[in-house]
Amino acid sequence: MAGVMAVSGGALAACSSGHGTTAGQAAAQTKAAGQAKTVPLVVYAAEGYDQAEVTAFQKATGIPTKLVDHSTGTLLTKIQAEGNHPQWGLLWTDGDAAYAALDQQHMLVRGFEPTTGTLTSLGEKVVPKDKSYIPTGLTVAGAIIYNSSVVQHPPTSWTQLTSPQWKGAVGMNNPAISGPTYNVVAGIMHQLGGVSQGEAFFKQLAGNGLHVYTTNKVTLTALLQGQIKLAIVQNSAGIGFEYKYPQLKVAYPKFVTDLPSVIGIDAKVSKAEQAEAKRFADFVYSPAGQQVMLSGDPHGDSLFFPIIKGTSQHKLVPALSTIPIQFIDPYTWGPREGTVNQWFTANVVNG
Repeated sequence: MAGVMAVSGGALAACSSGHGTTAGQAAAQTKAAGQAKTVPLVVYAAEGYDQAEVTAFQKATGIPTKLVDHSTGTLLTKIQAEGNHPQWGLLWTDGDAAYAALDQQHMLVRGFEPTTGTLTSLGEKVVPKDKSYIPTGLTVAGAIIYNSSVVQHPPTSWTQLTSPQWKGAVGMNNPAISGPTYNVVAGIMHQLGGVSQGEAFFKQLAGNGLHVYTTNKVTLTALLQGQIKLAIVQNSAGIGFEYKYPQLKVAYPKFVTDLPSVIGIDAKVSKAEQAEAKRFADFVYSPAGQQVMLSGDPHGDSLFFPIIKGTSQHKLVPALSTIPIQFIDPYTWGPREGTVNQWFTANVVNG
């Protein structure tokens, strides 16, 4: 899905539980809050459930909403190109490092938290101190997907990938295109001790025949076709493919990196659009909005770890306690994204 789409009221039913604000209450709050002029809310997003969420939000609130759906890398490039003349009101993608960088550029509204749901301790862990962006769920970056009919013993650490056993057998996304993949790269660099140590690792990996593709789907298709034996992708994409192709399995080397889905509100658009963006975040945190997140992309982005109390994860998602996860500082790694991606393109993709 790409381009700008005006969302009309859909037939998606709003579901709710006994926790938080119902869809009807959210709609009432929206109408009561705003005698302000209604303007179109422009949502830039790279989530598999974003169309379903935008449709449900417009139906519940009556706020005209336009969705621009692209890859994370494309959206971030678009936002930087727009500069002081932004065309977006709200950004919703995976990976908080980019939002920390946007915050440091004073591009995000600070100090807002949705009031329609309560964060779990896991959710609180990924909220920035200045509340400049809003986490909505959690996946992990850098799971290894493998074909169990070909590979019986997947690697348990990243450094094992540079061994002769895996020569020409590993594939991953390009972090300059697939935003979540930057968290894979940053997480490995963090674990190895810094950027220079990480660069040395990825040079070794490239020398060992690393294949670089564009997105999760392309990388996983290469795995299915036997072009590679190991695919490094976001775990939700891997779990989704495992559901469709039972021979595929998901392994978690020590360590995989946290990858929250995140909403940011544009600090440079009108106050009216900012207010609508806040209502969108409130809707996402409500039981109705959480249900859409869980159902809108059942074999993809809906396979996340919930961070709102009262929301239960999909049965296909493993317990987070079984996964060796690390949390990296987005304010350390966010500002490095551009230079790290440029280095990766020059030395790994084109090296």
